[in-house]
Amino acid sequence: MKTIIRNGRVIDQKNRIDGVMDVFIASGKIAALGTEPPHGFQADREIDATNLIICPGLVDLSARLREPGLEYKATLESEMGAAVAGGVTSLACAPDTDPVLDEPGLVEMLKHRARSLNQAHVYPIGALTRGLKGEWLTEMAELRDAGCVAFSQSDKPLPNTRVMMQAMQYASTFGFGVWLRPQDVYLADGGVAHDGEVATRLGLPAVPVCAETVALSNIILMAKETGAKVHLCRISSAEGVAMIRAARQQGLSITCDVAANHVHLSEMDIGFFDSNCHLVPPLRSLGDRDALRAGLLDDTIDAICSDHAPVDDDAKLLPFAEAEAGATGLELLLPLTLKWAAEMKIPLSAALSRITSGPARILGVEAGHLSPGADADLCIFDPAQYWRVDAAALKSQGKNTPFLGMELEGRVKYTLVSGLVVHEG
Repeated sequence: MKTIIRNGRVIDQKNRIDGVMDVFIASGKIAALGTEPPHGFQADREIDATNLIICPGLVDLSARLREPGLEYKATLESEMGAAVAGGVTSLACAPDTDPVLDEPGLVEMLKHRARSLNQAHVYPIGALTRGLKGEWLTEMAELRDAGCVAFSQSDKPLPNTRVMMQAMQYASTFGFGVWLRPQDVYLADGGVAHDGEVATRLGLPAVPVCAETVALSNIILMAKETGAKVHLCRISSAEGVAMIRAARQQGLSITCDVAANHVHLSEMDIGFFDSNCHLVPPLRSLGDRDALRAGLLDDTIDAICSDHAPVDDDAKLLPFAEAEAGATGLELLLPLTLKWAAEMKIPLSAALSRITSGPARILGVEAGHLSPGADADLCIFDPAQYWRVDAAALKSQGKNTPFLGMELEGRVKYTLVSGLVVHEG
């Protein structure tokens, strides 16, 4: 199968490419950019990308696919469809399924199911401890052989610092990545909103910023002690960003991401108990939101993730404090990143790197670029087309998002995975 994509603006930050040119695809790989390959090139399909952007397929560091075990919230089919509709061609899925991804057989089954759908590439994150109970380490080497790219507790607590130290020591020995969401389980216990004026006014149990920074301090000190490669998931506070910036200046091998929701929203968006804004970590103050944006600008924060967590309607129709946390996000990752770029007045190439080459580097996979010979995973989108976030139009089985009813700019027109068009909008 040979394809030519004509007259699109190609943006590839990793290779410093930004210009109007043709893209030639053959046998699922990028054959050439700009100049037609030698010996003639007979295309089976041509795509007119005039006035469109061609970029590497998006790479998402946090997408819950809800399989195995939680199919009442979403299915692999629905969420993979949502991924390619959003231009996402590679995604990392958390281990907090049912059963937990702590056995090689479960990982292999998930990867087989994902491959059979011929859509986005799925990279499982293995459980750091058995059953995510925080007591005994999993067989990380076996899980890595089965296809896990890193190891995490997801949102489950790991209060035992000795176990955390042992996990980092083991991971450091074999070069495995440890992904941790910094939150002290005791300081955050029972909290559902940022410890600020909104939580006070609404009478909601609060999560203080120190729940993040106390946990961060432990993680940073142990990463320094062990030399482990640590990725910090979904940073939410100004103080947390400052601590990570200081740690990286010391040369620690630490990366971090932020959820797209937290780049735009704050505690003020909870309004009158909008359960779609019940997120983990909680939406924090406007000052925290601005610090997250600044952290993205100066590369303290490496990537923006969707933090995709589809929730069934019944679990969201409860009072705010009782509603299940989470929001759908795969289809919103691109437009929310474009919105941040427009508001911060930064080049499109720099913004796209936060959802392509940046997260690909953290995952340690060959994705997020358009080098000749690379897999032809592409997102082609119209940067000027507005669309309304409507629950009925979302491909994801989860319709829960704080952005329902909002007009967003940036519409995916085509998504290609290994050279095949898997979404056409």
